[in-house]
Amino acid sequence: MSRMPLSRLSRLKVTATVGLCVGLGGMHAARAQYVGQVSTIVLDARTGAVLSQQDPDLRRYPASLTKLMTLYLTFKAVRTGQVTLDQEMPVSVHAASMEPSKLGLRPGSTLTVEQAVLALVTKSANDAACALGEFLGGGDETRFAAMMTREAGRLGMYDTVFRNASGLPNPEQMTSARDLAVLARHLIVDYGEYYHYFAVPGFYFHGHEVPNHDPMLGAYPGADGLKTGYTGEAGHNLVTSAVRDNVRLIGVVMGAKSNSRRNATMTALLDSSFQAEGVAPVAHPAMRPLLLARAGGGAVVARHGSTHNVRLASARLNPVQPDEVAEAPAIPAGYARIRRGHGTVAHIHPAPVRAHVHLVGMGHVAHATHTHAKARS
Repeated sequence: MSRMPLSRLSRLKVTATVGLCVGLGGMHAARAQYVGQVSTIVLDARTGAVLSQQDPDLRRYPASLTKLMTLYLTFKAVRTGQVTLDQEMPVSVHAASMEPSKLGLRPGSTLTVEQAVLALVTKSANDAACALGEFLGGGDETRFAAMMTREAGRLGMYDTVFRNASGLPNPEQMTSARDLAVLARHLIVDYGEYYHYFAVPGFYFHGHEVPNHDPMLGAYPGADGLKTGYTGEAGHNLVTSAVRDNVRLIGVVMGAKSNSRRNATMTALLDSSFQAEGVAPVAHPAMRPLLLARAGGGAVVARHGSTHNVRLASARLNPVQPDEVAEAPAIPAGYARIRRGHGTVAHIHPAPVRAHVHLVGMGHVAHATHTHAKARS
């Protein structure tokens, strides 16, 4: 009788262990965390080829990177006509009770689907994420989390289990750097018409500015989204996409010890991967303070001293809770304007401003125009 090779036996043991973990509802997920050990991966968005990786399959807590799947299912629901961006969503007591980062939503109030999207990509608001999950899950966030997990399986995210829409700590909620890279690629390729939301510099909600947390916007040439994430258990996480010379990369860093280390690691990974793809290096811009216009109008002072009459999306509630990531937003110099809902949303392009946003699709470069470019009062 032939004997099974040790390498194959080891792989079967790992597969069985992972399957048992998922089958038991992820009860051993907390043991799958690697404190102080960073996981990274960089993909070519067009081909899916892995350009760089370090322990990308370790199971980790996603923190607010969870919201990438919440957004994926939101865009899917908008695309299929289940919901509209202008549709009002109720805020439950459960949603309003979420821990920071949050908008400070009150039970019984409402916000639109688009406001929730903006709250997730900028402030990473947990109350807005929960409200969105409840709305899409037929009033039940747990049901929505099951939808998220099923969608993850459909996309090939085999190390991922979701238990909530926000990424607030749950020992059963886990993913991997590789799975998040797969999700980011699907967000860009499957729903490119909504990808511009990830690059907004901020929006106004109930008259107060909500800036974007993403430190790579404006600081890294070509970066145009996606998401930050942090909890004490997860560490400092970041998913970034950047495009140069029609080459789009997706990078994931998980478990960094600080924001600065996370950002530096992402920068180094993207730089080396662009170089490996034959893209010439470019100078990183120096960061300067940038003032955003108030809801009533006014000037936006860009990094190079130019002035644009750009306003951000306005609404009516004061965000009183602290931010998830304690760092100033970095905002690119180029802007395009659209109007929707309760005000103006400023969408960003890498400077100089172009009529099209470059999204690398499956096997080609797609030039996706903004679909909401006309004003609506």
